[in-house]
Amino acid sequence: MAKQAKVRWVSEMQFVGETGSGHAIVLDAPAPGGRNTGPSPMELLLVGLAGCTAMDVVNILGKKRQPFHGVEVNVHGEQREEPPNVYTDIHVEYVVYGRGVSEKAVEQAIALSEEKYCSAAAMMNKVAKITTSFRIVEE
Repeated sequence: MAKQAKVRWVSEMQFVGETGSGHAIVLDAPAPGGRNTGPSPMELLLVGLAGCTAMDVVNILGKKRQPFHGVEVNVHGEQREEPPNVYTDIHVEYVVYGRGVSEKAVEQAIALSEEKYCSAAAMMNKVAKITTSFRIVEE
């Protein structure tokens, strides 16, 4: 399954990225090199990881008929100081909102995402140590 993307330089360090499916996003660098008008490429890697695993967890919890009404995934990444500034440590925190959600079901959903379904995690796990935590907010 092939995917494609391209970026087009706008000015300074600002680019517009376009996906093969027709979606666009502004990329930029923080000041002083850029104007901080969009996420950096490295931030997008964290967003991709969060989105990938969040989709898995929502799908799995739904199949397990868990009474959740919200899922938030917070990702924190530490990068090397010297180039290339790859992520070395990534922590993924899952926050599941609902009343009566099973801790075991959430643990299983996260494990399945990590070990089987999330392609972003499988790829990033090759260079970074990924740790996870979760909490259920009863509401």
